[in-house]
Amino acid sequence: MVLLIQLGLIFLIFYWLLIRPQRKERQRHQEMILALRKGDEVVTVGGIVGTIVHADQDRLTLRTGENTRVVIERGKVGRKLGDPEPGS
Repeated sequence: MVLLIQLGLIFLIFYWLLIRPQRKERQRHQEMILALRKGDEVVTVGGIVGTIVHADQDRLTLRTGENTRVVIERGKVGRKLGDPEPGS
C-alpha cells in the first residue's frame, strides 16, 4: 500500500513539474499563432525574421530582408516580436 502511495506521489510531482508547464506553453503558443495578422513581425523556428504580408488559414507569407518573400506554415512561427519573452 505504501508503494502505491509513493508511486502516486511521484506521478503527481512529475505532472506538476513537467507535463503541466509544457501544456501551458503549448496552449500559449497556439493562441499566439492563431492571433497573427498582416503587419506583425515574427521570428520563425529556423531564425528567419520577417513581417507578415499575407495570412492564410495554415500558411503565412513573410517579407524578409531586401523584399524577399517566404511562405511558411503557421506552426513554424517561433515568436512574435514585440511580445515579452516566455519566462520573463
